[in-house]
Order: sequence, then structure tokens, then C-alpha cells
Amino acid sequence: MKPLLKTLNLLLCVFLFTSQFGFSQEIKTDPNAPSHLKKAAREIMTAAGICALISLDDEGRARARAMDAFLPEEDFVVWFGTNANSRKVAQIKNDPRVTLYYLDEDASGYVMLYGHAELIDNPADKKKYWKKAWEAFYPENRDNYLLIKVSPTWMEVSSAPRGIHGDTFTWQPPILEFDTK
Repeated sequence: MKPLLKTLNLLLCVFLFTSQFGFSQEIKTDPNAPSHLKKAAREIMTAAGICALISLDDEGRARARAMDAFLPEEDFVVWFGTNANSRKVAQIKNDPRVTLYYLDEDASGYVMLYGHAELIDNPADKKKYWKKAWEAFYPENRDNYLLIKVSPTWMEVSSAPRGIHGDTFTWQPPILEFDTK
């Protein structure tokens, strides 16, 4: 019985010593790690529902409008539906650089995604990226329905509740760059 007690006491001492002096490690996530930024961005984009699509007009002025986007794909490609005759379509044809802005539902953070827009008129894609709620906007059986596909170049994420903060001096939030090849 004594050898068993000695062994148990020894194990207890080793456990107390290692936990007391930091030999057991608490695993912490780096808030600026790409995986954490992507997770936070996806949460914000999903919660926001509506985002701002910002394009440039022919005089280089930023033009913003609220859009009902589809949820971002795995690679953060974002799809929208629009009227083929809209100003945004003409602006994208002239300059495909766009910015998407999502404000977290409690206004505690945001995602700003910069990328390149592409106009898609493929029937299979138009069928895939369709929302029944849009039927009232396209009474002519979707004749004027066109897709906008935004492929990300980079995005910045800011979210205090998720531990993602900007630089203390410049306030520049962390940026995640995408492979654009």
C-alpha cells in the first residue's frame, strides 16, 4: 500500500509543479491568423445580410448601393443578382474594381472586401443564383436578370468582440490577401 501512496503522491507533485510553472500550455488563437480572420469575416457577412456594393462611375466617383448578396463561397467569391440595365452594370463594364462592405449586425465590426467584378449571363448560373423573393423585381420572367460575381483580391476585418483590432497608431485592421491567379 505504501508504494502505491508514494507513487500517487509523486504523480500529484508532478502535476502541481508542471501546472504551477507553466509546463502545461493553454492554446490561444492568434486573432490575426488567416483562419480566424476568415471565420470572423464569414460570421459578419452572414449576420449582416445586406451589404454595400461600391463601384466607380465614369468620373471616378464611388457609388454605393445596398445589395442582397448570396453568402460568400468557400473562397469568398460573392454573387449578386441585378438588372442588366442598371447603372452598376455600366460602371462594372467600365471599371471592374469594386468594394463590398458588410457591417456586423450589432455595429461592432465590419468586413471590407476589395475585388474584381464580372458580369455573368450564363443560364445555368442564373438559375443557381436566384432568390424567389426577387420575382417581383423581374416580372418579365428574368429577361433583365444578370449576375455579378465578385472575386476577392484582399479583405480587411475589424471586430472587437472577436479580438480583431487595428493597429494602435494607424487603426489599420488586419488584411487578408487572396491568391488571384
